[in-house]
Amino acid sequence: MHWTDEVAETLKTYPMPPNSGGVHVINDSKTPSGRAHVGALRGVLIHDAMFRTLKERGVAVKYRFGCDDYDPVDELPHGMKEHFQQYLGQPLCNTPAPPGSNATDMADHFITDFWSVFKDLGVDCEFYRMRDVYRTGSFNEAIDRILSQAERVREIYKEVSNSDRPAGWLPFQTICERCGRIGTTECANYDGKTVEYVCRPDLVEWAKGCGHRGKVSPFDGKGKLPWKLEWVAKWATFPVTIEGAGEDHNTKGGSRDVAAHCLKAIYGREAPQNIPYGFILIGGAKMSSSKGLGVAARQVADFLPPEILRFLMIRTRPKSQANFEPTEEALVKLFNEFDRSHAKTFGDPKFPEYEKKNYLLSEIGWSGSPSRTDGAYFDCEFQLVLALVQMPHLDIYAEFERIKGSALNAVERAHLDRRIHAARYFIANLASPEERLTLQTSPPPRASELSPVQRGFLRLLAEKLKTCQWNGEALQATVFDAARETPIEQKDAFLAFYRVLLDNTRGPKAGNLLAFLRREDLVRLFSAVPLNEAEYLAASCATIEQVRKFAVEGKSKAIHAIFTTRTVGPASFVEARITTDDSKQHIRRIAVPDGASVDDATRELRKVLPIQIA
Repeated sequence: MHWTDEVAETLKTYPMPPNSGGVHVINDSKTPSGRAHVGALRGVLIHDAMFRTLKERGVAVKYRFGCDDYDPVDELPHGMKEHFQQYLGQPLCNTPAPPGSNATDMADHFITDFWSVFKDLGVDCEFYRMRDVYRTGSFNEAIDRILSQAERVREIYKEVSNSDRPAGWLPFQTICERCGRIGTTECANYDGKTVEYVCRPDLVEWAKGCGHRGKVSPFDGKGKLPWKLEWVAKWATFPVTIEGAGEDHNTKGGSRDVAAHCLKAIYGREAPQNIPYGFILIGGAKMSSSKGLGVAARQVADFLPPEILRFLMIRTRPKSQANFEPTEEALVKLFNEFDRSHAKTFGDPKFPEYEKKNYLLSEIGWSGSPSRTDGAYFDCEFQLVLALVQMPHLDIYAEFERIKGSALNAVERAHLDRRIHAARYFIANLASPEERLTLQTSPPPRASELSPVQRGFLRLLAEKLKTCQWNGEALQATVFDAARETPIEQKDAFLAFYRVLLDNTRGPKAGNLLAFLRREDLVRLFSAVPLNEAEYLAASCATIEQVRKFAVEGKSKAIHAIFTTRTVGPASFVEARITTDDSKQHIRRIAVPDGASVDDATRELRKVLPIQIA
């Protein structure tokens, strides 16, 4: 089962709140205290995946996403200390937006940026702002009920989280009538209509209260509940039946545990179905808006296709952490995994159903079955797109149509459009100098680091390129043929290939890349790599025992061999061109020992090849 279906099954026995009208409500929210990093989208898309799954099942469901803009300014957005420091402790919605912003306030400035990503990702939800919830009186009943049972709340804090609250403490903070701060006030003595408060200079370390004392109504936006109790008010008022939370809130005795016990004690109902989820890390580290750690959600959504960003967040089970790095290697891997999932969803009947659902929940326009025929579209390899956008003389659409063998349809062109945009954005804004593609017209200086065997491989490849067919599949096969006949390990061969062609250690699929380039240019480039033939032949020799193991114990068994002799200066070498049972040809060579003849060396080599000899 996909994890969304597992949650859906548990909801069959979930006791619906009496004020639900039979409709499940999925809730999530964000405190807009800075520009949201991409990790903030994990909860958004986990809840959206749940919303889509319930809709597919015919379950009545709503998805609500809130802006917790009545929270105090308790940390400064990265790089904006000078503007916001004076407003520490004030509600986010009462704090002016940064200079140059068209937003009405700080909260509006940051949440509008974040919410703009939702439409791009196909997230269908109802937005709300806590300023409106409090000021319209929607929480008045919950505030009254919670304040009336403040003693029980204090007991739960102690019992569940071992957190002491002094006698008389109320789970509420008013907005100070003198300085406008909400994060520095402490309330007491609720009489059903008003609370007394003091704006304490020493209540918190990050803001200083003004010392004012007063008495106000706690209703209609005069203050707010602490967020653990605000959770209770949301769950009871909206009412919420499904709400996940990050792993930091889900520890035993943690904030969600406290909120769940308070809901049970005050309202007599169970907490919403939980979906605990892990963090999205960047480079292995947790992100932070205030510290400027991470990549902004808006920035990532501006360059990653929405289906790829959704796939990043949904493909792992919620409790698993995911790591995101905007590097070429990480991005290519992500796109390749998406393409693999897409291909198997529509082409492999044994592909697990939960894997198929990961893919289907990623495509922004789909919530249906993998039987849809328009889903089996041609994937344009992202690494190749990255290369082609850096070759302005090429028509990218025409090149992919050549690879596909027919015209791209509307779905394929739309996907390719998004990948071209992603590739250009990455190259312009995120790529390191090493990640930018620079085709070489002559061997770069770092080609001097190549081994004799790598140099021999490139020379042999140059010869084969003179006569091979010029299409991606044939060229890819030619590269592998040259590696087997050098002989050289494949990884070492490709390192040499990309070093000379791109002055890099990796690049797009070799055959497809070569197909876009001119034969004569490539032959000239690879032939220009300096080679000492004697060094190359000596370095690529094997021992008699190594040849035996290859012929007899390898994955493919030798079935035929042709022997030749090569002499360079005083050194002689015997080569066996070996054909294996998979119809591939390999070269294995040995050096003729001092004092031995070529015939002697050939006889020794024949002895370890129990096959047809020519």
